[in-house]
Amino acid sequence: MTKSAPRRTVLAAALAAAAGAATPLALAHAADEPRRTAAGTTGKAARDTTAHTTARRPKSPVDYHAWTTPSDWGRGHADGTAVAHGPRPGIRLARPAGTADYKDPHTGRTAAWEYATWTSPVHALEVPATEVVASWNAHTPPGTWITVELQGTYSDGTRTPWYVMGRWTAGDGDADIRRTSVDGQKDGKSSISTDTFAVDDPAGGLRLTSYRLRATLHRRPGTALTPTIWRLGAMASDLPDRFEVPASTPALTGRELVVPRYSQEIHKGQYPEYDNGGEAWCSPTSSQMIIEYWGRRPTQQQLSWVNPDYADPQVCHAARYTFDYQYDGCGNWPFNAAYAATYRDLQAVVTRLTSLNDAERLVHAGLPLITSQSFLKTELDGAGYGTAGHLMTVIGFTKDGDVIANDPNSPDDQAVRHIYRRRQFENIWLRTKRKNADGKTVSGSGGVCYLYFPARPSAVQRRALRAVGVV
Repeated sequence: MTKSAPRRTVLAAALAAAAGAATPLALAHAADEPRRTAAGTTGKAARDTTAHTTARRPKSPVDYHAWTTPSDWGRGHADGTAVAHGPRPGIRLARPAGTADYKDPHTGRTAAWEYATWTSPVHALEVPATEVVASWNAHTPPGTWITVELQGTYSDGTRTPWYVMGRWTAGDGDADIRRTSVDGQKDGKSSISTDTFAVDDPAGGLRLTSYRLRATLHRRPGTALTPTIWRLGAMASDLPDRFEVPASTPALTGRELVVPRYSQEIHKGQYPEYDNGGEAWCSPTSSQMIIEYWGRRPTQQQLSWVNPDYADPQVCHAARYTFDYQYDGCGNWPFNAAYAATYRDLQAVVTRLTSLNDAERLVHAGLPLITSQSFLKTELDGAGYGTAGHLMTVIGFTKDGDVIANDPNSPDDQAVRHIYRRRQFENIWLRTKRKNADGKTVSGSGGVCYLYFPARPSAVQRRALRAVGVV
């Protein structure tokens, strides 16, 4: 069994245990601006057997929406931020809206930070949601960082507080805060667990009907440094509770992508300060495989801190720079996506897919994906282990439609490639409920995946991404 069990809101016990009110940075934000209407919603694409459709199913249970273009940024409310033009348009800190102190709970240091904010328009959900996961792509020079927050409107007309979805910076030097999720956020109707917003009692019918995101960009006072955010978005979903998912029919099969193979297991005992070492590094190991598939990797200078006796030092690097100091692990979904997007011209999102046909469409377009699943040893032939939560990469499909995966929970790099039976893999990935080894009902990821892709994808890749709701 891997040691990478993520503490998620999909685990009902984690939701029930969440306690305390949200305590975001003591910002001097102006009063909330008036709500704005959303420009539109994005849905999942209608499923077919080609990668060329742009049609959308009108009511998908998954809605990924992002702000990425100059017009997107222009529709938001800026308080000290400005549009950063160029090949990757974004927002930057143009002038401080104010200064506030932040006491880093992981270093104990208190420092003053200049800040500016950008607040998105309200995004109306075509299908009201029970869960939301935000993700972002940003550049944060040393001495800068960002906070991403979410505020939603419930189906009963009330609002959530501003929930902190993450305080993030790429680095961890003396000039930086420690990237962190924020525990203990709830309002009696919903809770935040690590990286996920969830309605506490979905069976009661309460849903989130819309949301907006707020990004706060921070820097040391008196400097000209600025974070730049290129992509800010969120995946909202309302999935039914189910132990079994409908089986998909193989469609786009017989393709395997050439993706580097890295084992997390060869890093056991290395850098235990990052989630007790490599046996828990399934997420960053999977991330590093896909980053290198796209031809990116850390420089030798960036890797100079790693013990030269360790193989695959870039995996150690990925673990360090995806580490969430509150979660005390490397499995924070948005932090992995944000890490991938620090590499040149890479974008990254966290979303959900609804069948293996979606994954086939992506692979057929040259886009590998990282999937999150949990299962008993008896539920996935050939794995040889059971897990309460594990990430692996989907790199292809056999002619019969079985899944070709680079599974980092393998004894060495050469053993990473696996072929898993299609029906078994699809069910353990997409289900929302399962029985654990003690026979207790626990939760599954419901099709969560990471997608990493070029800032300027090809036309075929754009069509495939659009078909699964990522634009």
